[in-house]
Amino acid sequence: MKIIFMGTPEFACPSLAALIESKHDIVGVVTQPDRRRGRGMKISFSPVKESALRNDLNIYQPSNINNPEFIRTLKEISPDLITIVAFGQILSKEILRLPKYECINLHPSLLPKYRGASPIPAAILTGEGKTGVTTFYLSEEVDSGDIILQKEEGIRKDDTTVTLSKRLAETGANLLIETIDKIERKEVPRIPQDKEKATSAPRLRKENGLIDWKKSAPQIERLVRAMDPWPGAYTHFAGKLLKIWKAEELRTPNSELRTQHAPGEIVKIIKEGMMVACGRGFLLIKEVQPPGKRRMSASSFASGYRIKKGSILGGE
Repeated sequence: MKIIFMGTPEFACPSLAALIESKHDIVGVVTQPDRRRGRGMKISFSPVKESALRNDLNIYQPSNINNPEFIRTLKEISPDLITIVAFGQILSKEILRLPKYECINLHPSLLPKYRGASPIPAAILTGEGKTGVTTFYLSEEVDSGDIILQKEEGIRKDDTTVTLSKRLAETGANLLIETIDKIERKEVPRIPQDKEKATSAPRLRKENGLIDWKKSAPQIERLVRAMDPWPGAYTHFAGKLLKIWKAEELRTPNSELRTQHAPGEIVKIIKEGMMVACGRGFLLIKEVQPPGKRRMSASSFASGYRIKKGSILGGE
């Protein structure tokens, strides 16, 4: 089949690679426009564009996918199928109706759970034991089209958004090829989503990473993992922002930790890190990042910044 692939971040690259290795013909790759990034504000390509360049594919980067001029370009290409994997723009009704076999999307959740831009962090933050990937037909309402295929993926106790994303990207790439082959053979299922079971996972904002020490240790531990790599879980200490990159719940605190402590209080500093009181339970902070510094062990931070037992994390 003649396929147009739409995608932007690293998550989409395994799907593009699988399509390149398949029997199908990629007639165009659509990705977001180049951006200026970093301190030097240098022009940066999306990971999907870099992959497409390496494979000598036709690349399109419309600032507005629904621009009439670009829609004319799509009509001239006349694809059999448009596949979308984390593209970043919403397609108009006109584009949805353009391909012979409609438009399909790969989404990193078991729809109708976690519709939206941040399904992977949402699954970790909620404490799910499993998540997965879904291929579905695009409709005008975001992530609500009929389901084609799904594949489950377990969430490990130490999974971050980074590690879980990598596995889901690979699982999703295989599911996408299976879906396309079924569409070609006209064997594809079409299962309406149960709207009553739908949940949302809106785009993350920087403030989503702020730690509320009044919450329980398991909740904060999940927050740390869910916010990695962006925006990063963070707190404040001595008026400065402190990012927390690794932490674990202390499930069996010793007798020294059973007395009453204020949320955010550093109750003990050991070789493994800093023990901090939460609204319920205790958290062992293992890796942090002060402003303008690289990541470091929490014990090195405590030593270098002369952190003392009884100090309080949080506030501004």
